[in-house]
Amino acid sequence: MLKKYLIVFLVSMVPLIELRGAIPIAAGMGLPFVQYYIIAIIGNMIPVPFIYFFARKILVWGADKPVIGNFFTWCLEKGEKGGKKLQETAGKGLFVALLLFVGIPLPGTGAWTGTLAASILDMDFKSSVLAVMLGVILAGIIMALASMGLFGALGALF
Repeated sequence: MLKKYLIVFLVSMVPLIELRGAIPIAAGMGLPFVQYYIIAIIGNMIPVPFIYFFARKILVWGADKPVIGNFFTWCLEKGEKGGKKLQETAGKGLFVALLLFVGIPLPGTGAWTGTLAASILDMDFKSSVLAVMLGVILAGIIMALASMGLFGALGALF
């Protein structure tokens, strides 16, 4: 049982997969909702402070290196693109925009990209972490409902 929770925890920390992949995996393993939901959120949030403080610096440093340069440049461009898109869309509502950017489970819009975008936009740390955490909670609810088949059931009704 502990092994299953560890899998959920580790998968939720992986960039691009994050909580959006961990929750369906946990539901498929038959784990209890509350436990896997909390574990997936914690796993998804652990990298956030490190991303905020260090990712931008590391990506800029590695962008011109031979082996890792292309990937680092891609990550940096993705964060900058996400940040600019957020800023254009949101204006003064940047907090809500970041929350929704992270919270709506679409490819490339998770906690990793959202935190990198917040770092690039120079949002303050507390606001960034709070917006990302609320977004992760929202994404977790959406993914849990999808994993439980609620959206399929609603589609069958309507």
